[in-house]
Amino acid sequence: MLSVLLSLNLSHLGLWASGLILVLGFLKLIHLLLRRRMLARAMDSFPGPPTHWLFGHALEIQKTGSLDKVVSWAHQFPYAHPLWLGQFLGFLNIYEPDYVKAVYSRGDPKAADVYDFFLQWIGKGLLVLHGPKWYEHRKLLTPGFHYDVLKPYVAVFNNSTHAMLDKWEEKAREDKSFDIFCDVGHMALDSLMKCTFGKGNSGLSHRDNSYYLAVSDLTLLMQQRIESFQYHNDFIYWLTPHGRRFLRACQEAHDHTDQVIRERKAALQDEKEQEKIQNRRHLDFLDILLGARDESGIKLSDADLRAEVDTFMFEGHDTTTSGISWFLYCMALYPEHQSRCREEVCEILGDRDSFQWDDLGKMTYLTMCIKESLRLYPPVPQVYRQLSKPVNFVDGRSLPAGSLISLHIYALHRNSSVWPDSEVFDPLRFTPENVATRHPFAFMPFSAGPSIFMFLAGGGLAESFQEKPPNQNSQCESTRSGTLTVLPRSVACVQVNQLISQLSIHK
Repeated sequence: MLSVLLSLNLSHLGLWASGLILVLGFLKLIHLLLRRRMLARAMDSFPGPPTHWLFGHALEIQKTGSLDKVVSWAHQFPYAHPLWLGQFLGFLNIYEPDYVKAVYSRGDPKAADVYDFFLQWIGKGLLVLHGPKWYEHRKLLTPGFHYDVLKPYVAVFNNSTHAMLDKWEEKAREDKSFDIFCDVGHMALDSLMKCTFGKGNSGLSHRDNSYYLAVSDLTLLMQQRIESFQYHNDFIYWLTPHGRRFLRACQEAHDHTDQVIRERKAALQDEKEQEKIQNRRHLDFLDILLGARDESGIKLSDADLRAEVDTFMFEGHDTTTSGISWFLYCMALYPEHQSRCREEVCEILGDRDSFQWDDLGKMTYLTMCIKESLRLYPPVPQVYRQLSKPVNFVDGRSLPAGSLISLHIYALHRNSSVWPDSEVFDPLRFTPENVATRHPFAFMPFSAGPSIFMFLAGGGLAESFQEKPPNQNSQCESTRSGTLTVLPRSVACVQVNQLISQLSIHK
C-alpha cells in the first residue's frame, strides 16, 4: 500500500514538475518575443541585410566570416544597420564616426547579453562592471598603470622579446615560413606573467603553458558562443560538449590564478619577503592589487582579486598577441615600410642592444606603421553597449533607451568615407597633419591606443630580422575572423631572415 501511494505521489510530483517547466518555458518565450518586438521596433528606421527566419544574420556570418561580411554590408548601408544573432538578440551595428561619438561619448553600460558570457571565466572585473562598482575598481587599479610604474617594465618586455628572437634565429636558418601567432602568444604571456605575478626569467613552466592553452581555448570558445545563437542560453550551453570544454578551461585558468594568489599572500606574511618586494625596482600587478584599499580601508576580496587578474591576463595577452602578429604580417607584406622602420630603430639604438623608455617617443615612423596595422586589424574588432537613455544621431534618426548597440571597429576602420583607399596599407595616414583633420572617433583600436609592449616588440624585430610574406609552397593563410579579437583563421605565417650585419654590431 505504501509503495503504491509513494509511486502515485512521485507520479503527481513528476506531472507538477513537467507542468512547471512548461509554464516557465512559455513565460520565457513570451519574454523573448516581447523583447524582440521592442528591439525590432527601435530599429525600424534602419534598413539592413535580409535575415534568416531562425538564425538571423548568424548563419551567413559563420559561412563567410563575420569581419569582411560586415564590411560589405557597411558599403551597402551607410552609418548603421540591424545585426541579428538569432531571432532574439538584435543590435544596431554602427561604423560611422558621428554615430560612434553619439554613443561612446556617454557612459552607457556594456550590453549584458554579451558580456555576461564572460562571468564564468573572468568574474566581475573591469571588463564587465559598470556604474559605481566600475569607478571604484578603476580608482583602485589606476596606480598600477602610472608611467612611473610602467617604466621599469621596459626591461621585462625587452627580455621576453629577446627570448623569442633567440628562437627565431634557429628558424631563420631554415629559410622557411612558419606560424608566428603561437610564438608571439608565448612571448606576450611570458611578459604578462612577469608583470602580473612577478615571475622570474626562467621562462614558461609546464603550468604556465597549460594556462596559456586554457586562455587560448577560452577565447575561441567565447567567440564561437557569441556568434552561435543556440549557445546564448546558459542552461543549454553547459549541456553541450563546447560548454563542458569551456568549464574545464575555466577551471584550469582559475586554478592557476588562485594558486599564484595564495602563494603570494603566504609569501607576504614573511617580513624578509615583504622587504624584498618593497626594494624591487617595480611592483607587479598582483602586488598593487593586494595593497589596494578603498576610502574605507577595505581591501579587494579574493573573488575581486581573481576577477581583476584574469581580466588583465585575458585583455592584455590576447589583444597584444593579435596586434603584434598582424603588425609583423604587414611588415612582411610591405618591405619598403619595413626598411624605413629598421633604419629608424637602428638610428635610435646606436650601439645599444635594447630599448629604453625615452626611446619610445622617438619611433615616429614605427608608431605610424603600428597604428596603420591596428587600423586594418584592430585587436578588439567589436564592442557592445546597452542604451541607458535615448540617443539622437546626426542624420535625425534615433534609438530609445534599452536598445543594444554594436560598435564594429573593424568596419569603422575600413569605412571608405573616412579612410580613402581603406584597404591600402598607408602609415602616412597617421602623420600629425592628417590626424588633426580626421574625426576623433574614426580610430579606436582596443577602444583605446596601442600598448608600449607593441612598440618594444615591433622595434626589436625590425632591428634584428627581415620579415617576408609566406613562400608559395607554404600552407599558411592570412584570412581574418573574430568577435573578441582579430585572429588568423588558420595560421599567420611569415618568413624571417636574420640580419647578420645588424646583429654583429651589438656583439
